[in-house]
Amino acid sequence: MNINVSLVIQMLVFVVFIILTMKFVWPPITKILEERQKNIADGLAAAEKGHRELRLAEKKAKESLTKTRVQATKILEQATQHADRIIIVAKNKAREERERILQIAKNDIAQEYNAAKIKLLEQVSAIVIESTKKILQREINAEINNDLLNEMTREI
Repeated sequence: MNINVSLVIQMLVFVVFIILTMKFVWPPITKILEERQKNIADGLAAAEKGHRELRLAEKKAKESLTKTRVQATKILEQATQHADRIIIVAKNKAREERERILQIAKNDIAQEYNAAKIKLLEQVSAIVIESTKKILQREINAEINNDLLNEMTREI
C-alpha cells in the first residue's frame, strides 16, 4: 500500500471520528459541562444572595434592637413620669387629708374649749350665787365682806 492512500484513509477515519465525536460524544459532554457551570453559577449566586440576606437580616436585627431600646427607654420614661404623677397625687391627697384632720381637731378643741368655758362660767356663777346668798344672810360689815371675798378668792 501506498503511504498516500493510507494517509487518506487515516484522514477519512479521523474525520469520521471527529464527526461522530462532535455528533454523539461532544453534546453530552458539553451539556454536562454547561449544567455543571450552571450549578456552580447558581451556587455562587445563592451564596451571594445568602450573604446579602444575612447582611440585610443583621441590619434589620440591629435596627430592630435599636428601635426596641428606644421604645424601652420611652416606656421607662413614661413609667417614671406616671410614678411621679401618682406620687404627686398621693402627696396632695395626704395634704388634703392632713388639713381635714387638722380642721376636725381644731373644731374639737374649740368645742371642748367652749364646753370648758361654759362649765367654768356655770361653776363661777354657782360660786357667785352662793357667795351672794352668804353675804345677804349675814350682817353687812366691812370685815365680814373682806373675809368672804378672801374665802371666795381661795375657792376660785
